[in-house]
Amino acid sequence: MIENGPKIGVMVCGHGSRDEGAVREFESVARGIRERLPQYEVDSGFLEFATPIIRTGLDNLRESGHDLVLAIPGMLFAAGHAKNDIPSVLRTYEAQNPGMKIEYGRELGIDTKLIKAAADRIQEAVDSANKENGDVPINETMLMVVGRGASDPDANSNVSKVMRLLWEGFGFGWGEVCYSGVTFPLVEPGLEHAAKLGYKRVIVFPYFLFTGILVKRIYSYTDLVAERHPEIDFVKAPYLSDHPQVLDAFADRVQEILDGTNVMNCKLCKYREQVLGFEAEIGLPQESHHHHVEGIGTGPAEDHDHGHSHDHSHGHSHGHSHDHSHGHSHGHSHGHGHDHDHHHHPYPHADHPLGPVTMKKEDGIA
Repeated sequence: MIENGPKIGVMVCGHGSRDEGAVREFESVARGIRERLPQYEVDSGFLEFATPIIRTGLDNLRESGHDLVLAIPGMLFAAGHAKNDIPSVLRTYEAQNPGMKIEYGRELGIDTKLIKAAADRIQEAVDSANKENGDVPINETMLMVVGRGASDPDANSNVSKVMRLLWEGFGFGWGEVCYSGVTFPLVEPGLEHAAKLGYKRVIVFPYFLFTGILVKRIYSYTDLVAERHPEIDFVKAPYLSDHPQVLDAFADRVQEILDGTNVMNCKLCKYREQVLGFEAEIGLPQESHHHHVEGIGTGPAEDHDHGHSHDHSHGHSHGHSHDHSHGHSHGHSHGHGHDHDHHHHPYPHADHPLGPVTMKKEDGIA
């Protein structure tokens, strides 16, 4: 902290819940953030239902001499509460207390730390199900990620992105999303649909920070649908809660306000951070391997003088499941020795039964 600079405090803004368990878990998260940011006083409060309210936390920080508050929403995604309600409370407070400046950070969003936390929870569920009911291959297991559900399609679509990162990272047979409220499909119809797909096991993972009526409802609907489909092993995965990676991500959000950092989606770039399932590619140089086809124009492939007989769904395997030298080993005829730098890194699930392995030359399409 700069000497003689502002006295900085941190405010964690929760949604609030009628559920005492959810309030306790939020307080445990606030405690975890406090432990990670010992240089600041960290207070917390709720938007609705529970106390203390956000204003009370801000009062505490103001009374203890803080003139700059770094406020972060204690939420996974930015929908109405993070985009509108909390900023409104903060702006009103700031207007009424001109001696205090409040800087507002971003929600947790889609972040490699959150994906790692989610992966741990799912792995926990898979391990436990294997122990209790016997092993089921991962590609015969389906993942159902359950989001909160909002009237904001941006927040809803983020759940789909999280699901895809987890689906692809693990190599599940199939992945889908459903929601606990507000939007569609809701949990029961979502799980009924999942039951039709023929998977032996369905992992139901609530992408939620805290317990509460909605998580309880998700688990209840899972039990209900499981009763109707005894041939399928429905597995309830734990929600995120105060996983250490979640707490680290909250601390990052505070630091971002101070740093004024660029928050574009480089965080999910597989070359920058260890994205689940693509760990081997971290730190690889980012360079174009399509330089040899730049500007050659469109039109029938045969006009291009170096017949690309492969579809660019990298890692595809015509008669092979994993070629770890290249991700494709079926004799490119690019008109220049193709043994050099044009590597597509091997796709970790090249042998997925619904993926590249199915693209056989004899199909007449590949």
